[in-house]
Amino acid sequence: MTGLEPSTIRIGRRYRPARLDTPYDVLVVGSGIGGLTCASLLAEAGRKVAVLEQHYTAGGYTHSYSRKGYEWDVGVHYLGDMGRPTSARRLFDFLTQGAVDWAPMDSHYDRFYLGGRRFDAVAGRQAFRDNLVASFPAEQDAIDRYLAMLSEVGRAMGPLSLARVLPPWLAGLLSPWLRYRLPPYLFRTTREVLGELTRDPDLIAVLTGQWGDYGLPPGRSAFLMQALVARHYLHGGYYPVGGSWRIAESMIPRIQRAGGEVFTYARVSRILVEDRRVAGVMMEDGTRIDATQVVSDAGILNTFGRLLAAEVAAAAGFDPAAPALRPSIGHLGMYIGLLGSAGELGLPRANDWVFPGNDADGAVARFLDDPNAPFPVVFISFPSAKDPDFEQRHPGRSTIEIVAPAPYEWFERWRGTTWGKRGDDYDALKERLAGRLLATLYERMPQLRGRIDYYEVSTPLSTEWFAGYGRGELYGLDHTPERFRADTLGPRTRLSGLWLTGQDTMSCGVVGAMMGGVATFAAMRGVLGSVPVLRRAFRGWPGA
Repeated sequence: MTGLEPSTIRIGRRYRPARLDTPYDVLVVGSGIGGLTCASLLAEAGRKVAVLEQHYTAGGYTHSYSRKGYEWDVGVHYLGDMGRPTSARRLFDFLTQGAVDWAPMDSHYDRFYLGGRRFDAVAGRQAFRDNLVASFPAEQDAIDRYLAMLSEVGRAMGPLSLARVLPPWLAGLLSPWLRYRLPPYLFRTTREVLGELTRDPDLIAVLTGQWGDYGLPPGRSAFLMQALVARHYLHGGYYPVGGSWRIAESMIPRIQRAGGEVFTYARVSRILVEDRRVAGVMMEDGTRIDATQVVSDAGILNTFGRLLAAEVAAAAGFDPAAPALRPSIGHLGMYIGLLGSAGELGLPRANDWVFPGNDADGAVARFLDDPNAPFPVVFISFPSAKDPDFEQRHPGRSTIEIVAPAPYEWFERWRGTTWGKRGDDYDALKERLAGRLLATLYERMPQLRGRIDYYEVSTPLSTEWFAGYGRGELYGLDHTPERFRADTLGPRTRLSGLWLTGQDTMSCGVVGAMMGGVATFAAMRGVLGSVPVLRRAFRGWPGA
């Protein structure tokens, strides 16, 4: 099924050339959490910023949409580190001015189904550890060593982030110290690292059960990324009360108070460069907006492959074939509306991760080779159960979201077609895929048969249409060892005045992209120049 009426959740001001209040100190292309974070911090430093978002609503993957009386998020299925005064929580409180509360999920917040067996991730470091040891008593030493490595990765993030922010000449001077501070296993594959801790395939599958959060199975992912995600959720999962759209809504006023604005329907066709210096942007309607500083939150491949002239991108060292620049896999998103409250239907405040077995790499390989093979992972989320405010907004209704990988190649023959008007063959393919996803849902929760009132399915073409990613990639660049070894990936570019931010700058995920915004701000202002604002930002919102 598909619905075509527009969403009722629209954040930001619709772009019109007459609404521009030029000049602006900085232009930000894209309003994902990285772009909004950078713009908010620049506004706090007194800069006038225009954020240019091509979608009808601001927020990137933090936006929500409504249809047929239901409401879904598109990317904020849950966050970690929100239940304690962590740096991520303090920064969120500052950016949203304390306006977003976070509801805890169940203590067993992630449930992993490996074939016919179930294992749970339990909130709290000690509880997480004890639950694992109870399931794998012979692997106690491996589990303890793994948790110690997560702490080591956490301590390494300061030096690693600093290396991305510093000017290249200074980072080069400090490289011996930085190498000394970084554990040697950071840039190895997850499977290599875990294979030295244990040979139990079930334990490896459970430890990496959240690999769908960054899109790569353990044989291809950098252990750095695996550790960041696992560490992020050690103390449980949290959901934004009122829906994820509240994040962008709460961030925009700071930008506006400094004279800036967040514009929607504002499609940038070109970043203008003159004599290797940024000169502004050209809008799709032909309007030129001059500025000497442009921050791109559109992704590295979009920025250099579409927004810059080919000769400019080549001169700046962009090589689309570089191993570090491989786009991540696309995905299916299924958005389900049900009659009945979450309580009535027995929906949990948890996520279900459904795997065909304990070999993620083998499952991915079989799936890519044969589209009819089982999905290597199916993620099922219950946002209406996680949000304590949902019943008040939508009484007697509830929602489910399902996410599964889907290569862009499956849908490439419809490339260039219009969303909602891609033809009967495309709709039939989506319906077949929807049937497979629903079969997985009903296997877990048979009580939902006959209770679904509405559903729709998004594909990588939907991601391309709404988010602008050319291959429908969900996580920007693949989080491989090659990606993290590349010293060219960071806020800086070789073009004066052009900066990068968002998930390609640091890592994927809401907090990873948000920290990318922090890194870009620090690089633009200089480490010392950014300290006054960052000190306030990481102190959090007064009274939070």
